[in-house]
Amino acid sequence: MSDRILGAVCIVVGAGMAWAARGYVAPISYEPVGPSSFPLLMAGLMAAVGAWLVVRPGPHVFDMPRSHLLPFGLSVGAVFIYAALFQFLGFTLATALMALPVGMAFGGGWKKSLMGGVGLGLALYLLFDKLLDVVLPTGLLSFIFGGR
Repeated sequence: MSDRILGAVCIVVGAGMAWAARGYVAPISYEPVGPSSFPLLMAGLMAAVGAWLVVRPGPHVFDMPRSHLLPFGLSVGAVFIYAALFQFLGFTLATALMALPVGMAFGGGWKKSLMGGVGLGLALYLLFDKLLDVVLPTGLLSFIFGGR
């Protein structure tokens, strides 16, 4: 796949993300930065990097060996499943379960990948929910973490 095609896809996806985030508003505004700021920032960064891939000089060949297609597909699939189950399972559990196939796709054993996912899920939950006061869904573990 050409880098230019990947860049164009990033521009289109970034524009779609910006369009989707345009209507994000908080019911009660108590902060100067609303809920659309982070998605708009990510959309802008994705579009900017995509534009760079389109216009940069040099060879534009994206060469992925066939042996990398399965790990790549597993990682992409895990992210989509993560997004679908995020609210139901909650941040911590969904993150731990997503890390299992992604860790294994990059050569980790299932035990290490699962332990790393549990550690990552717990550490990020504590960082965002407790320290930064970003409310994350607790899902099935709400009896432990409280919340929604």
